[in-house]
Amino acid sequence: MTEQADPQTEPGETENVTVLSAHDSFNDFATTPSFEVLGEENQTKPIIFNSPHSGAIYPKRFLNLSRLDPHTIRASEDMDVHELFKAVPELGAVLQQANFPRAYLDVNREPYELDARMFFAPLPPYANTGSIRVSGGLGTIARIVAENRDIYISKLDPGDALARIELIYRPYHDSLRHLLARSHARFGHALLIDCHSMPSQQNGKVDDGDADKRPDMILGDRYGTSCRGDLIDYAVALLRQAGFTVAKNRPYAGGFITEHYGRPQRGLNAFQIEINRRLYMDEVTLQRHTGFSDLQKALGLFAQTLMEHPCFKSSDAGLAKPLAAE
Repeated sequence: MTEQADPQTEPGETENVTVLSAHDSFNDFATTPSFEVLGEENQTKPIIFNSPHSGAIYPKRFLNLSRLDPHTIRASEDMDVHELFKAVPELGAVLQQANFPRAYLDVNREPYELDARMFFAPLPPYANTGSIRVSGGLGTIARIVAENRDIYISKLDPGDALARIELIYRPYHDSLRHLLARSHARFGHALLIDCHSMPSQQNGKVDDGDADKRPDMILGDRYGTSCRGDLIDYAVALLRQAGFTVAKNRPYAGGFITEHYGRPQRGLNAFQIEINRRLYMDEVTLQRHTGFSDLQKALGLFAQTLMEHPCFKSSDAGLAKPLAAE
């Protein structure tokens, strides 16, 4: 069997973290799965698609803590991105998707990127309170949604943040690590595609001129460090052949997930894809428009053709191995 690469552990994972007994009082997903993994039992390709920001289950307790109405609070949501990649489990890949919303918890951050100003009591000493993302209001527990709108009415209990991290963030990343390590052990390598959507305009508005319009897709590989070059270049070429305008790394080079799990020298590749929302939804009403179906089909074909890259064909000999025998 191929030697298994171990995706990086998360910062703070070896810390002596006190698990508060009060976690249960903050467990907003006690009766609802916080995320789902689709296609693992039928996986035939070493590719994991991940949609960490398209969750749309907003807990009642969370909404009661917010100053925003149920529509406005969705401004940071990558609406329906998991649905755009709905076909990938049928193609032999795996799809992991969040059910919790990004405004509630952002798993594309370090586990403890927390803004001390948001809490009425001190945070643990291992919290990263000084990152650029925290300063911008977009830490692991976000302070704002798009257009700099504050989420919360008042300061939060630090136990609430720690509960979200321990009960949802850690299991989410444990699952990603498992999927990547399992794929690497079985096929000799693995690819993680982190799936997101972006506003159509650079300034977040939807009514400005053409000068501020973004391309249809932006692929990010942390400036060449998280994915082998021939693989991401192949993905860019496929999207351009399909008629999309595509850029690389600017302004989105990939976040924590892409950087954290991408180790191409060890056979663990990762890149991020940002999809322009104007292709499939009304950015004001947050409703799908007629372009959704066509984009869904195009991305399904993109995924299918991406799997024809030589690096995936080289592992075909292992595709028929039954999972029960592993």
